[in-house]
Amino acid sequence: MKLLLLSDGDSAKMLLPALEFLDHDVSTAPLRPTEIIGEIDPDLVIVDATDDLAAASSTCRAIAAAERARALLVVVDEGALAAIKSTWGFDDWVLPRARPAELETRIRLLRERVRSTRTSRARIGDLSIDEETYVVRLRGTPLDLTFREFELLKYLANNPGRVFTRSQLLQEVWGYDYYGGTRTVDVHIRRLRAKLGTEYEQLIGTVRGVGYKLDPAGTATD
Repeated sequence: MKLLLLSDGDSAKMLLPALEFLDHDVSTAPLRPTEIIGEIDPDLVIVDATDDLAAASSTCRAIAAAERARALLVVVDEGALAAIKSTWGFDDWVLPRARPAELETRIRLLRERVRSTRTSRARIGDLSIDEETYVVRLRGTPLDLTFREFELLKYLANNPGRVFTRSQLLQEVWGYDYYGGTRTVDVHIRRLRAKLGTEYEQLIGTVRGVGYKLDPAGTATD
């Protein structure tokens, strides 16, 4: 497995001695968001949070916000455990003194978890939809969607090119017990297009007299 350790320390062996006993390909890079992550294409990224917590936090957030999911393991001293937060976006943490068996188990479980997460992601061109985290990204930038907007976009994206009537969308996204009219579908479509922006608003196409579809080509059929 390819591991990338991000640290400003002297070596991976000094930070996490157990790595020396594991059969993985370990590369190192400075503790900051860097394009080397894409060049190396690691299966798992290890972030050093034993010294500079602010740098570790910003690095974790940048990696977590990236379009491609990667397992993210933070190395932290016991005295700093109270300072790390789930909002950093890491998947798991480990102490520097972790034994080889523990570290290997954490690495394996993280890898399996990320693999399963990837199956819950839909991608339509520059648009990616993560059903696990309820995050939609456009060119890697998260969109601020409400729950219903997310569900509507997800449903259309899971059926690209298929045209749905307003009544069908109302039943599938809002549910049979929803008593509002189909007008609410038009309102949510309009809001979604506004959040996609002028360059991408036509990803949601209108078929006059019928309803809506997600058009991967981004061309409306009004």
